[in-house]
Amino acid sequence: MVVDFSSPEATLHHLRTVAQHRRAMVIGTTGFSPSQLEELKALVSQVSCVMSPNMSVGVNLIYKVISEMAKTLGDEYDIEVIEAHHRLKKDAPSGTALKIAEVLANAVNRDLDQVGVYARKGLIGERKKGEIGIQTIRAGDIVGDHTILFGGMGERIEVTHRASSRDTFAGGALRAAQWVVRQPPGLYDMMDVLSLR
Repeated sequence: MVVDFSSPEATLHHLRTVAQHRRAMVIGTTGFSPSQLEELKALVSQVSCVMSPNMSVGVNLIYKVISEMAKTLGDEYDIEVIEAHHRLKKDAPSGTALKIAEVLANAVNRDLDQVGVYARKGLIGERKKGEIGIQTIRAGDIVGDHTILFGGMGERIEVTHRASSRDTFAGGALRAAQWVVRQPPGLYDMMDVLSLR
């Protein structure tokens, strides 16, 4: 069993070795390019692998909850995702923020590539209907904060997850490791581990 929270290049190197020896793997690495993801998916056809941008049980439960919220609230509520991490984080937005935005876009039948807005500056005019904003903050030693904001006329709903310790990610990764060793080859995520589908 290999648990990897490193870089895309290192993770792929480790996955090649895992595939060669037919072991299982848990991947928490984010920031893969499309071609790296293609190689990863080909390699995991030979082994059991859990891959998730966030191993926290709480964050993965939030994915399910916000999907239902977005479906219920519909097009009358604007959606924003705000994420904050430590100053040393290399990818932006975080893999978790991108997954949150993807979950929300799927829930309201939108294509994130078409409606995702990653920065606003200048005289941009009013917010376009259907946008999903993804905003990034990098400062100090923030472990990881993610807020999903549903803004309606006359009310605002916010769902926030704040990680105060990396122990929550380690605990989720260990839970995933115990689960994945009993699975047939294939690519899984924490939603599978937690039976949230």
